[in-house]
Amino acid sequence: MSFVQSALGTTKGINYTNIFLMIMSAALAFVFPFHLFLFVYAVLGPLHYLTEMSWLERRKFFIEKKGDAWLYLLMAILLTIPAFNPGVKIAQYGVTFLVTSVFFTLIIFFVKNSVFKYILTFIVFFASAKMGLDQHPDAFMWFGLLLPTIIHVCLFTGLFILYGALKTKSGSGYLSLGVFALCILSCFLFMPSAPAAPVSEHIQKTLVNFDVINRGLLLLFGLDSSVTDFNTAFQLAQINLFTSPAAIAVARFIAFAYTYHYLNWFSKTAVIKWHEVPKQRMIWVVLLWIGSVVAYLIDYNIGFKVLFLFSMMHVLLEFPLNFVTIRGIGTEIRSLLTTKK
Repeated sequence: MSFVQSALGTTKGINYTNIFLMIMSAALAFVFPFHLFLFVYAVLGPLHYLTEMSWLERRKFFIEKKGDAWLYLLMAILLTIPAFNPGVKIAQYGVTFLVTSVFFTLIIFFVKNSVFKYILTFIVFFASAKMGLDQHPDAFMWFGLLLPTIIHVCLFTGLFILYGALKTKSGSGYLSLGVFALCILSCFLFMPSAPAAPVSEHIQKTLVNFDVINRGLLLLFGLDSSVTDFNTAFQLAQINLFTSPAAIAVARFIAFAYTYHYLNWFSKTAVIKWHEVPKQRMIWVVLLWIGSVVAYLIDYNIGFKVLFLFSMMHVLLEFPLNFVTIRGIGTEIRSLLTTKK
């Protein structure tokens, strides 16, 4: 067996490979938090979106009726329109669209009647809009900001690792979960007054599309005494994200979470076999990926807007898989407890 087959073709090999990738991601994030994030988001991100959506489609999106996925696509489109036209009215309902998508996922797993499940989904949408969730700070924080970003790339990555360890009952799997947690903690153990790598004015301007994540996490983690409530967290003059030790620590965490999220996907190629698709489809994936990277090279802001649709599509289309994973973790834990009895 070759080194590559040992590292990527066996459960134990994949687990140890991922431990190495975690440590590498954390080390790079420590030195280059802002540069690393922008690089992986523009280069690895689009390839991840495209290959994962192709993989999900071949597995019928992990739902009974593949056609139900159309609602996720619709929600992704509605969430993307404001990226090009911030003043459009539907920009006021971003949280509502995401809340509806979450509840739709639960509905399609528990309600089999096609008419009834869409009636329930409409009720959820109408109730969310009527309650004004988009104007509620906590709803915006958890659904509008964290769900499609940190919850997607960090929490669910951790849950996937846990589920894999429980299913295989692998010591290396549990070890990888422990290393994952330690890498996250390491981002906050030492908070220097400045990033190791200088941050140019160009990098600072480019990060404008993402600084809301940093500010939201500063508020959530309570790392900066000047960020005391929702309003101060999102006032640009309140805190400098490139000089505040707490903000730099959060930037390291974000860079680590995104970098490892993408690398973890590609490290599992031999197991999930996302690459086993018709040749014509793979050609389209590669061409779209190259076009995406070129768009970022021309203008990062243009790339961000153009790829926002793919980004939201892959987040929403993964919801059923996320549900299956959570349910699977529960099943495995119950099995372990039953066995011990």
